Amino acid sequence: MKGLVLSLFPGIGLLDMAFEEAGFCVVRGPDLLWGGDVRNFHPPAGRFDGVIGGPPCQAHSTLAALVNRNGLAVKPDRIPEFERCVSEAAPEWFLMENVRGAPLPVVPGYYVDAHLIRDAWCGGETLRQRRFSFGSRDKRRLIFDWPALYRPDPEPAALASGSAWDYVHKRPAGTKSRETFKNHKRLQGLPADFDLPPFTVAAKVQAVGNGVPLPMGRAVAAAVVRALESNSCEVAA
Repeated sequence: MKGLVLSLFPGIGLLDMAFEEAGFCVVRGPDLLWGGDVRNFHPPAGRFDGVIGGPPCQAHSTLAALVNRNGLAVKPDRIPEFERCVSEAAPEWFLMENVRGAPLPVVPGYYVDAHLIRDAWCGGETLRQRRFSFGSRDKRRLIFDWPALYRPDPEPAALASGSAWDYVHKRPAGTKSRETFKNHKRLQGLPADFDLPPFTVAAKVQAVGNGVPLPMGRAVAAAVVRALESNSCEVAA
């Protein structure tokens, strides 16, 4: 086992799945999807080796201004809650996933090494781009080992559902189908038999589309393992 990891904003646990495959033991924190609220959560200090998570990104998305102009609600910025939980947990390291426009996390005592990554670079199917910010006390850097070959013509990313994004993308509400869910699973690198039985089809599409593509998660988890096992502790310029 590589260590005990706290997952914040876990959703259906796609990033968690990648870290579990890499040998970490992942403990999931509260999530609105399951009726929890991170604002009421206070992790114990010194219990977790690492903290991972992707706070809701709508507040920093390029679509946020358009959504606001149309009178629709954008989810609040929860990066400060991620920073607070990391500070309280005091782990050896943390990893935050978010969109390109999001600010880097700031936690006293940690240095941050940030990387913009596309799913296709990791062997995935899509153009999805995310920033991963790796924080450590001793200036470690993420170490990636990109596949020799990757798809030269990636597809558009799987999209999350929701009234705001449906409006922006001019998609009628409630039009999600089983075929859409099947395609989202493929785009996110999930096996064909992956399912969320308690969810409606629309909720399944939203939950899968909100997640980190599994190939991307695997590449990042492997990079974290290399960083932790490396003797080099030099932060990016």
